[in-house]
Amino acid sequence: MRATVMYGAGDVRVETVPDPGLVEATDAVVRVTRAAICGSDLWPYKSMEHSETGRRMGHEFIGVVEAAGSDVRTVKAGDLVVAPFVWSDGTCVFCQEGLQTSCLHGGRYGFDGVDGGQGEAVRVPQADGTLVVLPVSADNALMPSLVTLTDVMATGHHAALAAGVGPGKAVAVVGDGAVGLCAVIAARRLGAEQVTLLGRHSDRIALAREFGATDIVSERGDEAVERVRQLTDGLGAHSVLECVGLEQSRNCYPMFSKAGSNPVASSIGSAASTTCQTATAR
Repeated sequence: MRATVMYGAGDVRVETVPDPGLVEATDAVVRVTRAAICGSDLWPYKSMEHSETGRRMGHEFIGVVEAAGSDVRTVKAGDLVVAPFVWSDGTCVFCQEGLQTSCLHGGRYGFDGVDGGQGEAVRVPQADGTLVVLPVSADNALMPSLVTLTDVMATGHHAALAAGVGPGKAVAVVGDGAVGLCAVIAARRLGAEQVTLLGRHSDRIALAREFGATDIVSERGDEAVERVRQLTDGLGAHSVLECVGLEQSRNCYPMFSKAGSNPVASSIGSAASTTCQTATAR
């Protein structure tokens, strides 16, 4: 089959690789019908050191089950399924707490002999805990939108839930990329009264307004903090959804928040630490 392989920064190739097959009884093989490129794919694209063997890319895909292992109970051949951006068993202590990314028996696509999502087919370990059947056909007009459920919509919505977004709340969304825009949708869906998007791209801002953003802040740094406080009567937002993942934005988001609020970093960041303390918030 054909699949995307990255050999180093700026070196991405579409190559012929072995077809996937069932290895464990809990596996499924999925023929990919839709796949996406994640913002996190851009980090190795910019900085990955050269590799002789390459790295299989992609973790956001929808497809049709071609084969299922003997222990798989929830999906079968012919099912259209959506795959989240990690695979997990759905039964460990972390999965039971809704932390599938920390699954004791899970992992990431493109590593440890597991295919990447940007290929013609993928072996999905722990299929019962990972794959979700979609109640539509593979040619449904909603397909481009349903791909967002593999990562960005789920990430934005999880952040909004974890931050306690609800009716009457003021929410600040940091970042106007795909996760940020989905966080706007999620915040409005959960009943937020005020949703302020921090972004600078006119086309994305237009989408954010269409999705329900009430205010736009294009300033950065201290000016952005001051503008958010002006929009919230000097108090700050009840919930701050950090949807960029870079250290600069993660360091700043507590300063947008109201005292006693519950700001949440929603993205998988490229930086290891956050140095700004919530004490900087009002």
